[in-house]
Amino acid sequence: MTCFDNAFWEALDSLVKDSEIVIDRPKGTAHPRYPDSIYKVDYGYLKNTSSMDGGGIDVWVGSGEKRIDAIMCIVDCLKRDSEIKILIGCTEEEKELVYQTHNETQYMKGILIRR
Repeated sequence: MTCFDNAFWEALDSLVKDSEIVIDRPKGTAHPRYPDSIYKVDYGYLKNTSSMDGGGIDVWVGSGEKRIDAIMCIVDCLKRDSEIKILIGCTEEEKELVYQTHNETQYMKGILIRR
C-alpha cells in the first residue's frame, strides 16, 4: 500500500469540478463569531455537499492556479469534531497562512497534507 494515492486526489478533483464554490468569508473579513479573527485567504464551501458540521465541504481559495494543492485535516477540541478543508490555488505563502489559522489556538489543531 502506498501513502500517496492518486485516486483520492482525483476524487477531490471531481467533487470540486462538479460543485459551485461559494466564498462566504472573503479575504480581509472578520469571522462571524470571533471578530478579532480576520480571514487572510478567501474561505468558503462547495455548494450541495456536506461535511461533519452539517454545512458544505470547506475550501480555502488562493490567488494561484485553480487546482487542488493540499488539504488541511482539522481537530477542534471545543466543537469535539474533525473535518478536512480543501486548498485550491494556494501559493506557498497562502498555505502557511491557512496552516497558521488552524493552529493559532490551543483548541484547534491541523495538519497540512500536500498533493
